[in-house]
Amino acid sequence: MTTDLEEIRRALAEADCLASPEQVDAALDRLAAAITAELAEQNPLVYCVMNGGLIFAGRLLARLAFPLEVSYLHASRYGHQLEGNSLLDWRVRPAHDLKGRSVLVIDDILDEGHTLQAICQHLLEEGAARVSTAVLVHKVHERKASPGMRADFSGLDIPDRFLFGCGMDYKGYWRNAPGIYALKGH
Repeated sequence: MTTDLEEIRRALAEADCLASPEQVDAALDRLAAAITAELAEQNPLVYCVMNGGLIFAGRLLARLAFPLEVSYLHASRYGHQLEGNSLLDWRVRPAHDLKGRSVLVIDDILDEGHTLQAICQHLLEEGAARVSTAVLVHKVHERKASPGMRADFSGLDIPDRFLFGCGMDYKGYWRNAPGIYALKGH
């Protein structure tokens, strides 16, 4: 299958910008201040959820001026929710000893939240003392894994549309777009 780069370029050219690069930077600054206030003395282990969390994590971590360890994990959810748990398809499992650690999980977006919820549950089961979550985008809708679900640290509340930019992709592209965009017509 070949990629139609003209269609990819057109998607950004015609998209609605829902958060400008300046608004994203301001959200990153707010998030960094809140995370610093909460975790600076905790010796946190920070996990970036791949691939979506990569851009956001890189931009956020540079704003955290305290000691922390960084790693990554890669998981996707498959199947349906079973007795409160989601089955995870681990592509890269957490590799650190989590016993007694404060862990911060960074991802690009909290949409429905099933995968993020299952990742956090797994980290707690592996012995983490505390698991916090940080997302750049909280997508506003009522289909969350748990009623009223939010990340511990959220940058921007964005309407329920097909989003890309700042780690979120359109057909594998535009994760690198500096703002947050909504696909026209969706």
